[in-house]
Amino acid sequence: MIQVRTALLPHGVSLQCRESGMPGRPVLLFLHGFPEGAFIWDELLLHFARPENGGYHCIAPCLRGFGESSSPQATEAYRAKHLVQDLIALISTTCPTGTVECLVAHDWGGAVAWNLANQQPQWLKRLAIINSPHPGAFLRELQSNPAQQAASQYMHFLCRPDAEALLAENDFERLFAFFNTPEGRPPAWLTSPVREQYRTLWRQGLTGACNYYRASPLRPPREGDRAALDVELPESMLRVDVPTLVLWAMDDPALLPGLLHGLPDWVHRLQLRQIEQASHWVVHEHPERIAQELGHFLQLNW
Repeated sequence: MIQVRTALLPHGVSLQCRESGMPGRPVLLFLHGFPEGAFIWDELLLHFARPENGGYHCIAPCLRGFGESSSPQATEAYRAKHLVQDLIALISTTCPTGTVECLVAHDWGGAVAWNLANQQPQWLKRLAIINSPHPGAFLRELQSNPAQQAASQYMHFLCRPDAEALLAENDFERLFAFFNTPEGRPPAWLTSPVREQYRTLWRQGLTGACNYYRASPLRPPREGDRAALDVELPESMLRVDVPTLVLWAMDDPALLPGLLHGLPDWVHRLQLRQIEQASHWVVHEHPERIAQELGHFLQLNW
């Protein structure tokens, strides 16, 4: 069973969370991306809460700016340090041991998770990343790979001051188009009930979601905007020493396979699993494969 509660954090932010499993058990924490919500993890929450799959207490928050979670208006409120603060506060108030057994994250959730694993690794035992680029790899590819620069140009659209209004037009036509197959058709997983889940989420506001892009300097360069070309990340901000699983859907049109190059130089206890014939929306497409890979990773002794 999925339960919904609101976590009130000490610094005044509230995060609406979807949960399954028994409080007091080891915690798996799941972070969604754009333009998603916590509901994308429901199947995995139920799976890993079952005793035969570990009996974990599974928690999936809506990140700040999404759904019924706090949505500050200021763009600065979506910088990495604030998102990491939310995550630490949630872990400290929900994990009986003070550490999360595994932090599982997709897309923008992964950006927050990479930051936490680098800056304050004491809060997690393991990290599982799904199609979310390591910041060092993303910066390199945005600075030097024309293919990734082209694939990421959509980020500039989401930074426009009128992005929210444009995304909401015609029953969220542009947002639903993000999910389309390469042939331009809606994917099979986007059923009527799932569409309604997304509509319900997006009707609660899109400014917070767009502010993730507005607050980040990691954007592809274009005429009049050097963006990532002006960013430098010291090596100290790139090292990740916790055991890490990276699952990568290889047909992601926005995050290209070049982002996998060099990962072992930064992530020293790495397992990399490539998922063929899967897109950026692999959590929707292949939840059983995600569950299988994650289950195996959780059983490894590091």
